[in-house]
Order: sequence, then C-alpha cells, then structure tokens
Amino acid sequence: MLDLLVQNATLPDGRTGMSIAVQDGRIAEVTAGLDAPATQKLDAQGLLVAPHFVDPHFHMDATLSYGLPRINQSGTLLEGIALWGELKPLLKAEALIERALAYCDWAVAKGLLAIRSHVDTSDASLLAVDALLEVKRLVAPYLDLQLVAFPQDGVLRSHGGVDNLKRALDKGVDVVGGIPHFERTMADGAASVKLLCEIAAERGTLVDMHCDESDDPLSRHIETLAFEAQRLGLQGRVTGSHCTSMHSMDNYYVSKLLPLIAESGVAVVSNPLINITLQGRHDSYPKRRGMTRVPELMAAGVNVAFGHDCVMDPWYGMGSGDMLEVAHMGLHVAQMTSQAGIRQCFDAVTVNAARVMHLEDYGLAAGCDASFVLLQARDAVEAIRLRATRLKVYRKGRLIAETPAATAALHLAGRASTTSWMNPRA
Repeated sequence: MLDLLVQNATLPDGRTGMSIAVQDGRIAEVTAGLDAPATQKLDAQGLLVAPHFVDPHFHMDATLSYGLPRINQSGTLLEGIALWGELKPLLKAEALIERALAYCDWAVAKGLLAIRSHVDTSDASLLAVDALLEVKRLVAPYLDLQLVAFPQDGVLRSHGGVDNLKRALDKGVDVVGGIPHFERTMADGAASVKLLCEIAAERGTLVDMHCDESDDPLSRHIETLAFEAQRLGLQGRVTGSHCTSMHSMDNYYVSKLLPLIAESGVAVVSNPLINITLQGRHDSYPKRRGMTRVPELMAAGVNVAFGHDCVMDPWYGMGSGDMLEVAHMGLHVAQMTSQAGIRQCFDAVTVNAARVMHLEDYGLAAGCDASFVLLQARDAVEAIRLRATRLKVYRKGRLIAETPAATAALHLAGRASTTSWMNPRA
C-alpha cells in the first residue's frame, strides 16, 4: 500500500490528470490516472502540483532585524552595509537563532524548503556562523539550509579575512563566498576571486560570490570568476550572484562575456526584489533598472535562478519568504511577459535554483524526494500572477504546512457568492 497518492494534478510542464505515488518519502511513480490503495489520498482537483520552491541567495544572519539598531533611512546598499556593521557588535546568538527559525517557519508555510544563505565571516568571533550552523541542524528535518562563507567586508580588505573564512569552512560551512567589487581596488577584487576559487578547488567545495553588485559598467569580476572556474576545473560548481553591472555594460562587451560565462559553466543568481530597489540610486532620469540581463543569459545557455536576498533586514524592509513574489518581480523587470518567459521565471525559483544548490533527488519524477507543493492555481503562469496560496506543502511525503484557499465572499445581486481570482475561462 502506498503512503500517499496525489490524483488529478496538473504539473508545471503542462501535463494534466496526473497521479503522484509516494512510498517511504520518495516518489514511486508519476503517471496519468493511477488509482491504487494508499494510506492517504489527495484529490488535487486539477490544480498545480510543483516541486518545492528553492531560494539560492539569502542572508539569514540578518533576516528579521529590520530597525536594529536603526532603520536604513536612505534605503541604499552602502548604508545597509554600514548599518550591518553597526549591528554586528550587538548581535546575540540566541536572538539570531530565534529570528532565523522564525523565518524558516515563514519559508515552510510558503513551500520554500531549500535555502542557500550567505553568512558573514568578517567578525573573528564567527558568532553568526556558529548560530546558523545550529539553525541548520535544527531545521534539517524539514528544510535544507546551505551556508556560504561570506566575507562581507572583503576577504582581502578586512583584517584576518582569509583566516576567518577558512575557519568557517572548517566548522562545516558548505560554500566559498566572496565580494570582489567591495575590495579596495579592481586588482584586489580580481585577486580575491583567484584566491577564493583556489581555496574552493583545494577543498572540493562549491563557490558563490556576490559579483559586480554595482552600477559601474567597468566592474567586471564575473569575467574573472568565469576564467578561474575554467582554469581550476570548477565548471558547474560556481555561481555569480547579482551581476548587476551587466545591466550597464555596452552590448559589444556583453556579446563576448555571455559565451564565456556559458562555457565556464558558471550559474547566475539574480535577486529581482533587491536589485530593482538598490541599483540606480545615483541616477536621476532615466533611471536604470539594475537587474542583470536575465533573458539574454538564459538564451546563451546559462543557468539563471532568482533569489530573495533579503527579508526585513538592514537592506530591505519588505518580504515574507514568498518565492512567487520574487518571480513576479523578476518577470516584470526583465520584461519576460510572454507565456514562455513567465514559465522560465517559475523555473528560476524551482528547478534552476535547485541546480544552483546541487540539490539531490529534486523534482517530480520517480526516485525523487516527495517534497512538493499544491498551489491554488491551474498552471505556473497563474501561480505567479496570483502569488498562489500554498494549499499543502509536503516534505518527503509528510504534510508539514497547509493554508486555507484564498476566497472572498461577495454580496452582489445577481453575481456569484464567492471569487478566488482564478481565470474563469480556464
């Protein structure tokens, strides 16, 4: 007997009337119209069942700290960095853990079951590292938390930066991070990329660098990152996050850059909510959007994913852990409003993001983990349009969160008594 049988589901690839059979926490079969004995049966009623959402770029050590010790009055990236520097000496491990666990609760309720979080290693005490390693242990039964050793103040710019990062990796942090555009000079930035990639190659870890989070078209560390990935045989293991300077680069240079990134196997993570908020701050009008060239990167064969980046922290006072909100902003800023483009944005917060994190057994196929979400939408396009309610969230076949359907009662003569905002013609 099966543990769970989901019937009459629509899948992100458009298949309808599908059944998902679950046994021992894994998907045993995905086929049309299956009916078999099961301990639990769920009729999806034609709604969308998708693999769980994935956030490949976040800062959990800072999340839910908005207003501590003060609010970012300008709303800029640099004031946010300065504010984080003011907050770090005041951090207490217990409070950091409590905020991170609260955010993980939000994430689970939104069907977000895998997060890659950068954790600041610039503080020699590594308080945030130890705290998030404890959070990773606590949430492991229901959420995959992958940690990046992130030298926020610059690995070469800050005293002891390299040693701190290596100690964080020794403690169990998963990924080598960096921020080359925040080093003192362009040369130091390039040197930091080379150094950090060599550390990753020596240790056999993944790489994820904040890269060119700037409006400066001459900030070109993504080029160095792609070169080092090829030189050191790190293809498929390296991610460049943000890459916002690409929005300001001239088209001729980008025409050379895109094939280099694709050949190197470097993935790119854009953070639409934050990139559109923090970039272009020195512009009057016309104002640059600031987000990297998402459709062009995808067309070149680069794996592009979307991250949330921040939720209620020194850089951003909004957010709720909703990756459909991220996809919604991404498709607008990138002008990916074709049906195909919208579906690509759905992939950017699911399958593409899972590929960035190297998640094993992810997806809706036999042998995959039975970790999926039933959405109040009939397809991926409608899911993004509505930021659809997560009716049920499953982790390895176990129901871990559910939300009542979003409906409104109407009191209108001659009209229906309720509405749910779903397409009535579907």
